[in-house]
Amino acid sequence: MVAWGLLLIRLVVGLLFVGHGAQKLFGWFGGYGPKGTGGWMESVGIKPGVAMAVIAGLMELLGGLLFAIGWLTPVAAILIAATMLGAFKVHAKNGIWAAANGYEYPLVLIAVAVGIALTGAGAYSLDALFK
Repeated sequence: MVAWGLLLIRLVVGLLFVGHGAQKLFGWFGGYGPKGTGGWMESVGIKPGVAMAVIAGLMELLGGLLFAIGWLTPVAAILIAATMLGAFKVHAKNGIWAAANGYEYPLVLIAVAVGIALTGAGAYSLDALFK
C-alpha cells in the first residue's frame, strides 16, 4: 500500500507542477505565458521577469514530469523545492497562513518534495525500475 500512496502523491503533485510550468511557458491552462508571468514577477521584485518566468516554468515542467514518473526523484525534488523557495520568499511577508496570502502552501509543497526524495519514489517508479 505504501507504493500506491507514493505513486498517488507523486502523480498529483508532479502533474500539477507540469501544469504550472505550462502556464508560465505556453500560457496553457489559464496561464499568462512568459510575458504575463514575467510582468507579475517584476512587480514583486523578481528581475528580469521574463527570463525568471521561463526558468521557473522549465523547473516546474521538468521537475513535475520527473516527479510524476518517479525518475531522478532527488533532482525532481530539488527543482520543485527551488521554485517553491521562490514562492516562499514572495509570500513570507504575509505570515504563514494561505488565507492571508502567506507561505503555507509553498511550505507544504517543499515538505512533500523533500519527503519523497528522502523516502524514495516507491516501487511504482522509474527509479525502482532502473535500480
